[in-house]
Amino acid sequence: MTRRTIVSLLAVAAALSPAAAQNAKPEYKQVKAELCRSRGGLPNFFAKCAAGGEIRIGYLGGSITAQNGWRPKTLKWFQDRYPKAKFSEINAAIGGTGSDLGVFRVGQDVLRHKPDMLFVEFAVNDGGASPEAIWRGMEGIVRQTWRANPNTDVCFVYTLHTGMKGDYEKGMCPRSASAMELLADYYGIPSMNMALRIVQLAQEGKLLYKPEKDADGKTVPTPGKIVFANDDCHPLDAGHEVYRDVIGAGMEKIEKLGRPAPHELKAPFVADNLERATIVPLKPSMLSAGWTKLPTDKGLGRAFGHRMGDLWEATKPGEKIEFKFRGTTVRLYDLLGPDGANVVCTVDGKAGKPRPRFDHYCTYHRIATLSIADNLPDGEHTVCVEIQKDQPDRSSVVNREKDKKGFDPKRFDGTAMRVGGIMLVGEIVE
Repeated sequence: MTRRTIVSLLAVAAALSPAAAQNAKPEYKQVKAELCRSRGGLPNFFAKCAAGGEIRIGYLGGSITAQNGWRPKTLKWFQDRYPKAKFSEINAAIGGTGSDLGVFRVGQDVLRHKPDMLFVEFAVNDGGASPEAIWRGMEGIVRQTWRANPNTDVCFVYTLHTGMKGDYEKGMCPRSASAMELLADYYGIPSMNMALRIVQLAQEGKLLYKPEKDADGKTVPTPGKIVFANDDCHPLDAGHEVYRDVIGAGMEKIEKLGRPAPHELKAPFVADNLERATIVPLKPSMLSAGWTKLPTDKGLGRAFGHRMGDLWEATKPGEKIEFKFRGTTVRLYDLLGPDGANVVCTVDGKAGKPRPRFDHYCTYHRIATLSIADNLPDGEHTVCVEIQKDQPDRSSVVNREKDKKGFDPKRFDGTAMRVGGIMLVGEIVE
């Protein structure tokens, strides 16, 4: 055997080794849809259910999970099935958010409350994200959960936007759910596909996606048929009952599967997953003199403090947030609103363009994120965020609202910024 042949054989062996397989980038492919994929089951959770006692279930997701729907219905299902146990929920649902925010807030909103099991629901709100972005966020959620407590079980659940029904009619998962299924395969995480059942019922003639209307726009009764939703994705009560039933059937299928044991944090599925993502509270030392902490018993502090922690506000041009961090990504966990300011973000001395804390939907305040920098070299960086004098263009909202009863133009005047924390992949440098 020649030297060249030996070298070639060694190269082939190295390429086929487990280490090489783990270092290879995963390839996206569309996945067949199934109502329940058992994989490794939820043995730690079900062992606690059988033993009784206090059990906490985390629900991390968007507005579909925030509804008074599948979340409380499944909590009741568990309580009815395991009457010796006492179940409580950790409601970590925020409307309009996906795994890209969920991975930063899972520690603050879920893990510090010590869940025994965690549902993750982001298939709809991740619908426009790339598989690579989904893997970074979802894997970060899984790895943070198991690093905090390796005995916490995780279950992925997939809800429906009617824009996904074409894939499900063909028996396939849409892109977001397919990406999540590939990650679930890697880690042995069970998944429940409620969206598939909705489409199956529609194909069987037992369900309408939306109410039928007559020529005058009035709802037409459709006895014997389930009406899923009034919009494209937020189920009515009957739709949420279908979601609950899919989860209940899946739980019955997997409740005897596996043996309780800590979850292993093996090599990452994607090297750039957001396991290090976190939210760091603001400190007075980071703030210029004009910032104030909002009270938690009234106003915006009361409305958002339960989710964002201490909420700080500044309303005058020139007010700043300044800090140093070591890592690769930095954002602010803040509010958009009718009086939101323009701000300029400066990273390592390089200033960006003005960024509005206002958008087309700002007739009210809502949780948002201000992306400052991504994919920085993994080292020390300086950050400054400063309120600008010039206000955002508010005409898209003002022109739509000005003829409505009760319109107050003063609500749409201001240079306010309200921040609940710093989102980092890394850590603050004191």
